[in-house]
Amino acid sequence: MNSKFLRTIGAGLSVAVILTSCDGLGKMLKKQKDIKYTVSPNPIEMHGDSIQYSVNGKFNPKLFAKKVTLTLTPVVKGNGGEKALKPIVLVGEKATGSGQKIGYSTGGTFNYTSEKFAYEPYMRNAKVEVRAVGTVKKKEKKFDPVELADATMVTSLLVRNDEKGIMGKDAFVKTTPANQTTHIYYTISSSAVRPGEMKSEEMKAVNAFINQNLSSPWYEFKGINVSAYASPDGETEKNENLAKDRAKTGSVAVMSEFNKNKNKEITFGKTKEQYQVGTTKEDWEGFKSLMEASTMADKDLILRVLTMYSDPEQRRKEIKNLSKTYVELAEKVLPKLRRSEITINVDKKSRTDEQITKLMTSNPDSLSIEELLYGANLTNDVNTKVQVYTSAEKQYPTDWRSANNLGVALLLQNKVSEAGAAFKRASAINASQAEINNNLGIIEAKNGNRVAAMDLYKKAGGAPETKYNMGILEVRNGKYSDAVANFGDYKGHNKALAQLLAGTPTAVKETIDASNEKEMGYSYYLKAVAAARGGNNADVLSNLKTAIEKDGALKAYAKDDVEFVKLRADAGFTGMVN
Repeated sequence: MNSKFLRTIGAGLSVAVILTSCDGLGKMLKKQKDIKYTVSPNPIEMHGDSIQYSVNGKFNPKLFAKKVTLTLTPVVKGNGGEKALKPIVLVGEKATGSGQKIGYSTGGTFNYTSEKFAYEPYMRNAKVEVRAVGTVKKKEKKFDPVELADATMVTSLLVRNDEKGIMGKDAFVKTTPANQTTHIYYTISSSAVRPGEMKSEEMKAVNAFINQNLSSPWYEFKGINVSAYASPDGETEKNENLAKDRAKTGSVAVMSEFNKNKNKEITFGKTKEQYQVGTTKEDWEGFKSLMEASTMADKDLILRVLTMYSDPEQRRKEIKNLSKTYVELAEKVLPKLRRSEITINVDKKSRTDEQITKLMTSNPDSLSIEELLYGANLTNDVNTKVQVYTSAEKQYPTDWRSANNLGVALLLQNKVSEAGAAFKRASAINASQAEINNNLGIIEAKNGNRVAAMDLYKKAGGAPETKYNMGILEVRNGKYSDAVANFGDYKGHNKALAQLLAGTPTAVKETIDASNEKEMGYSYYLKAVAAARGGNNADVLSNLKTAIEKDGALKAYAKDDVEFVKLRADAGFTGMVN
């Protein structure tokens, strides 16, 4: 080769080296490992579907060349993608252009907080690195990428989206009172039962009910109360004895009616022990009630006497002084107070659980809305619940509970769209119903509409189920302390997760162990995470082993979980997850 050409090339290279050396960029390249970077948090962490972190850097004296512009680009890099963030521009003290100045002789630091950016699945098992490019005028040199942190902690994704629907409650009762009441009226100062009293229309109606239903399996006859009274127009002591005598004769008269039934298998009402007797020697309260309902001219005057005097004798004296009025009282009011009041205590029975369970699928048209709603709660089979609530809505389309409860059952089948349609039908009947708004909130949450979901939950009120659902939203929104508060007294995985994320990992074990979810694989997994945050490797491995045994899918999940990044070189951990 031409020696002159070689000399020319050599001279050019020497000039380039001299120029690079003179601008300081080459020296920075050689000392790039002396640049100190830290990232906070490390690993970086997702909050409410987004990530934000800070990078701090330090340059020792005589490291940052005076004419260099250094552009640093933080990058989240994983299998399947990468996210480059807004660059940081640093400039030497004699560099042109804008950026944060770093002194040559003094060195310097920089602080950088990234913009928030959306989490993507590839970021879960990724790295945070910084890529630097140094320039002097038109010269540009790439520095070696520097790995800064592990990425990304996404423990909030462990929240169980098991929102709690609220059913409309049934008003079904197993028995309803069907008590029958009749009266026997007496003449003044007498306790004898007149034959006509046992043939009154009131007595005939009670006797007809008894004869018709005494042997019916739908009615339970429980006992008989007899309350006897005397009118307040005689001497107190005499009235007391008179009331007692009327209780006896009234009981005997009723008992004789029951004994007319010669069926020996029917014993109700035939023995003295079945009668509970009470007496009121002077029925002043009954007298007052009749006066309040009367149209007598001196009504207010008599009521004033009752208010002014409490002594019975004084009351009688003042009332009898109203001679004309007293005659009217004796004819229209006092006879109604001389009585025995007989109450037959009866309960009407509803269909049995067995009957309702059979009919709600074989002949639902024969059941009331309350029986259908009640019957659906007698089965744990979701398909049967859907069938029963579908029948209920068909038969009783104006009752919001039918469509609402159908929607809750469809949610249990994970039929979100169909459940949402059912809740909308219920809302069209009663838009202000708390249960419906809670359930519509669940649909919005499952469709990713968190703001709309929270609005509906707030509209629904403070039911425990609604507060629980709000807690799930707050975990997903990154508001962990609010989530803990909303979960309240609930014990289980989701509250324990919120406590962990809110900074109290020591509460996790106690919360889970007090719940009915303590033997679930995901509960053991969460305890392993809490142990990792507390640096208790033995508990990490013990809980993780149990978690994987109960749920094999957790094996692969744990392998890439940066909660366990400090154990990735531990033989016990690697043997478990590989």
